Amino acid sequence: MAEKLKVTLVKSPIGAVPKHRKTVEALGLTKLHKTVELPDNEAVRGMIWHVKHLVKVEEV
Repeated sequence: MAEKLKVTLVKSPIGAVPKHRKTVEALGLTKLHKTVELPDNEAVRGMIWHVKHLVKVEEV
């Protein structure tokens, strides 16, 4: 596994399930096309898995 993950919001969570909206917010993604670097651990990967249709992930 990589040390960090680069996560980018590529689809708007406006029409998404409220739980998915909160997950996107918890990942630190507030605006479309915003990118954040997060540690590569099971908790973060689980959050990404739930909103995989809204984000793009790259290993750094």
